[in-house]
Amino acid sequence: MYKRLSEQVQSLVNPQRSDTFIKRFREAVRTGQIKAINLPSERFTMPKQYTRRGKTGTYQKDTKEMLFEVTPEFEAWFEEQNKDLAVSRQGGQVKVTEETLAAGLVDFGALARETQAKMQASYEKGQLLGKSRGAKSKPGGAKSKPAARSRTRKAGA
Repeated sequence: MYKRLSEQVQSLVNPQRSDTFIKRFREAVRTGQIKAINLPSERFTMPKQYTRRGKTGTYQKDTKEMLFEVTPEFEAWFEEQNKDLAVSRQGGQVKVTEETLAAGLVDFGALARETQAKMQASYEKGQLLGKSRGAKSKPGGAKSKPAARSRTRKAGA
């Protein structure tokens, strides 16, 4: 039995991960785990909704259609991929605000320790830098800048 990739994508638990599923599917075809063929000049629209930074609204992308053989091995592979992709990807770190602190999305104690460590490291770096600069000027005493050479204009130039 054969099935279209577009039909299989509709079976995903999390359609927002359809792009990742398609990448993994193509990788499996490339490595020989799945037997499939490209359907020339046929494309389908992925269900994933993309957003552009700083803009409102969403858009979708098209990708090449493929036809593949449905086997027990494929079914097992698909179940594993579907389970893996069902969990939403963690999209970066949560921005620290009073609201996220109140909601418990960020750990105040951990952030406070991190801030203290950064400030301590910065302080120690400054102290070390000050000591190294002080050590350079101590052996010769207080160094002053050499007198600037005076420039005199030559007559007739």
